[in-house]
Amino acid sequence: MARSPFAARRRRVAGAVRTARGEVFATSRLVLALKTAIAAAVAWYLAPLVPFADAEYSYYAPLGVLVAMYPTVVDSARSGLLALVGLACGIALGLGGLGLVALGAPGIVAVAVVVGVGVAVGGIRALDAGRDWIAIAGLFVLLLGGRETEEFSSSYIATMAFGVLVGVVANLLLFPPVYLREAAERLSELRGDLEAELRLMADMVDAGRVDGDRLARASDHLAALAAAVADDVHEAARSRRANPRARRLDDLDEENERRWWALERSAFLTRDIADMLAHHAGLVDNSAGPLAHALRRTADVVATPLGDPAAEPRLDEAQAAIDAYTATVPHDAERRLSSLRPELAVAAALGRLTEISRPFV
Repeated sequence: MARSPFAARRRRVAGAVRTARGEVFATSRLVLALKTAIAAAVAWYLAPLVPFADAEYSYYAPLGVLVAMYPTVVDSARSGLLALVGLACGIALGLGGLGLVALGAPGIVAVAVVVGVGVAVGGIRALDAGRDWIAIAGLFVLLLGGRETEEFSSSYIATMAFGVLVGVVANLLLFPPVYLREAAERLSELRGDLEAELRLMADMVDAGRVDGDRLARASDHLAALAAAVADDVHEAARSRRANPRARRLDDLDEENERRWWALERSAFLTRDIADMLAHHAGLVDNSAGPLAHALRRTADVVATPLGDPAAEPRLDEAQAAIDAYTATVPHDAERRLSSLRPELAVAAALGRLTEISRPFV
């Protein structure tokens, strides 16, 4: 028993390492890394040819590529543009700092003013990716501009702009990413977790003992996965914009959106059922068998993939199991069913889970 906390930590660390390894070696990530490497090399090689820029500052071109290279084409263009806006603001701020020095202010005061104002202006949310560049660019101009401030400033922004352009063009021409299939796989992963939690609850009800802590951990994992899948689905939708490779995948995008709508609500309902099971012991004491059966039949429906011919009979079986469980709920003294009873809340949530799946039959 004394070694169990260490074993639990080791499992968590091992899981985190496996997750990190999967993220690093994911195909989409490796493709992005290869495109970024190619674009940075091209930008470095061609930077000396950029007009209004000194070849001495060619190293800013690969930096511009890094600023612009995002997983989707539209995000690359937007991020690059906003970064340039932030750079322009920072350069103006740095020139203002040099003006303070020229008027006799100590250098330490100029640095404090530039950094302070840059961080404050970086609070403008609309600048997004350009927010962090304001203070950095201002400090660069103040500390590195020296006597050649005008040359440094023009070279800085021109070379960075060239790098941004190379990054956006590379993202557009070199296998422009479309993440719709990856999003579909993540939706299937979420569906699998929903099924697993419903079956876990059924097993606990059958055993006559609900482990509230274990259900809470499963629900937290489900919530975290749902949030991650939401990001993946939205990123997949963004990857279609300005992307010639996405023209043939409109149906898949629509399917992903419909599945996400259903799974998002299903995740909420499943967590709600888990919470009620954890806090109402009577749910297990009164109707354990019918409830476990209803949970398993609902899990069967949730696990059914699109187009499966077994979907219709599974829906009917789930509805019959939910009705059978509802029939076991005791009435009050006047033979009425109170809408506040947790048994009815669970039955309603299971029925809603089934109905959400019905349009996909």
